[in-house]
Amino acid sequence: MANTMFLSSSVKVKPLLSAKGDDQWLSHFAPNRRTCHLKVLSNSRVVAIRSAYTPEIPRQWYNLIADLPIKPPPPLNPKTFGPLQPQDLSPLFPDEIIKQEATNERFIDIPEEVIDVYGLWRPTPLIRAKRLEKLLDTPARIYYKYEGGSPAGSHKPNTAVPQAWYNAQQGVKNVVTETGAGQWGSSLAFASSLFGLNCEVWQVRASYDQKPYRKLMMQTWGAKVHPSPSNITESGRKVLGQDPSSPGSLGIAISEAVEMAAKNPDTKYCLGSVLNHVLLHQTVIGEECIKQMEAIGETPDVIIGCTGGGSNFGGLAFPFIREKLSGKINPVIRAVEPTACPSLTKGVYAYDYGDTAGMTPLMKMHTLGHDFVPDPIHAGGLRYHGMAPLISHVYELGFMEAISIAQTECFAGAIQFARCEGIIPAPEPTHAIAAAIREALHCKETGESKVILMAMCGHGHFDLPAYDNYLKGNLVDLSFSEENIKASIANIPQSSA
Repeated sequence: MANTMFLSSSVKVKPLLSAKGDDQWLSHFAPNRRTCHLKVLSNSRVVAIRSAYTPEIPRQWYNLIADLPIKPPPPLNPKTFGPLQPQDLSPLFPDEIIKQEATNERFIDIPEEVIDVYGLWRPTPLIRAKRLEKLLDTPARIYYKYEGGSPAGSHKPNTAVPQAWYNAQQGVKNVVTETGAGQWGSSLAFASSLFGLNCEVWQVRASYDQKPYRKLMMQTWGAKVHPSPSNITESGRKVLGQDPSSPGSLGIAISEAVEMAAKNPDTKYCLGSVLNHVLLHQTVIGEECIKQMEAIGETPDVIIGCTGGGSNFGGLAFPFIREKLSGKINPVIRAVEPTACPSLTKGVYAYDYGDTAGMTPLMKMHTLGHDFVPDPIHAGGLRYHGMAPLISHVYELGFMEAISIAQTECFAGAIQFARCEGIIPAPEPTHAIAAAIREALHCKETGESKVILMAMCGHGHFDLPAYDNYLKGNLVDLSFSEENIKASIANIPQSSA
């Protein structure tokens, strides 16, 4: 059965890492003052309940840039093609977010007000998928870090809360954003409701139609939601003029939200993935997970996460990459993307816009071209033309690898997972599940008892139409068009590529 692990200082185990002692780690985590007992149930489920001074919610975000042997290329101003300056971002972001985007500091303190909100769902559980192991008849041990217990049902509030808080602290009244599957839009709507912000969201048209309850969730938290492309913005009208039935894309939705922020001085833009500060906030996932694995005496051999823009993957992987760079562990770190939008495995590494209209800074990233519109797969959160620049840089340095998997294999794995472990995953992490199953079956063939760790970034309670399509046999694999990608890549700014 599943083993659910919260951290306990009363559990005496072999350390995961050759760390410099708990005191080093406690400075990065919020202590809990309640007593702890290890409870072993007859069905083999082990739950370590909270302890005095147990490190739980991290007190600091981790910045991988500080530990990289080669720093990532800087973003460029889209008008001058020179290095982007902090003031270039001030129309879009509050001052503290701009600082975090550019910082080389190793750790950034998490505000107490943010830690307080994190406490609504953090720490999140690390669970051993023992029933799935049994079904696969594998000697591998499979663990997943589950982020679906947050109010919005995914990892996205980890960055939505600090972004909303920093905007509120600066006196901002309105925030705008884009969303694909709706996980990010829901999260920002939730966070905005806590700090008194007005929130407006452009949701990719394909997901807006596929996932109506995500729209209702955002509206329940007070957000205004538009399908993208829309007639509200110049960017949206241009796309609709070329293709009135456009399914939209994250790149198009970003253009619409950025346009609104740039035109209105009382409005700031929030982003749910891709940029450095977003990945920084998500490292609470990996920091918790390192301590949880240490508490049970396990060291991951393979770490797997889905990638669209990269925030979920980076949040889990970056703290482990730190330990890998220091020589303490040496796991394979594997990103999994959809075959319909394979930016890492099929894209080019070049400077490109983060949005379709070319309004954002130019970023060095793996890209399919900023005007590439992926087919409307159900994993709407992965339908982005580019990869986070920092993840792209780490990939280029050889510290991780990437594969792509088609959606029918992903949903087949999701059904197996749901029927064994009880959790219905969102379409996005089904890619990690499919890759983990591949690895576990490989271990069955070789006899290796590897420890597989995967990122389970959210539940699929609002994605049941996708499961309905799969169970009825209506779900088909959608792939990219080589011609479309070549045409889109040809439009990457030549002076910066």
